[in-house]
This record gives sequence, C-alpha cells and structure tokens, in this order.
Amino acid sequence: MHRRHYAVSLQQASEESPMLAKLAALTRDSSDRLRCVAPLIPAPLRASVQAGPIDGQTWCILVKSNAAAAKMRQLIPALQSHLRSKGWDVTSIRLKVQA
Repeated sequence: MHRRHYAVSLQQASEESPMLAKLAALTRDSSDRLRCVAPLIPAPLRASVQAGPIDGQTWCILVKSNAAAAKMRQLIPALQSHLRSKGWDVTSIRLKVQA
C-alpha cells in the first residue's frame, strides 16, 4: 500500500476512495432532503433538527430534545409525502434524539 506524506483535502480523498465518495454523496443527499422539508418545519423548531444518516429508503432526522421529537413525529407523514413528490424514495423517516 502506498502512503502519502502530504495532506489532501476531504474532497480529494472522497474522489479517490469509492467508500468516501459514497459517504459524501449520502451526506449531501441527507442535507438536500432537510433543505427540501425545512419550510414544513415550524421556524422555532428548525434549529433543533439536523439531517441524519440514510439507510436505503429510511432517512433519519436528528433532534435535540424529546419535545422536538414529539412535534416532529406529528410532521412525519407530511415530510414523507413532500419528499416523495420531489422524487426521493423515502418509505420511512426515523427520529433520533441526540443526548
């Protein structure tokens, strides 16, 4: 294995590694999904929500508190419908409260 002795940017590394390229693409996709549904999330709640991992047709949204998760649970059907109308194949949205 050939080791580099100089720094490379994250973009360079992701372009040269299929695994990193896939992770970078999933991260961009997750962020794009959150931007797409942000208008459906009440403004005071948006700061408590972050894009999370994508696992197949399941998207995870990270929330900062149980209260935020409770409100987001009510929005899940609308978020899924909106994402599907924009071309994303999302069959479920999972919420994860960050400690």
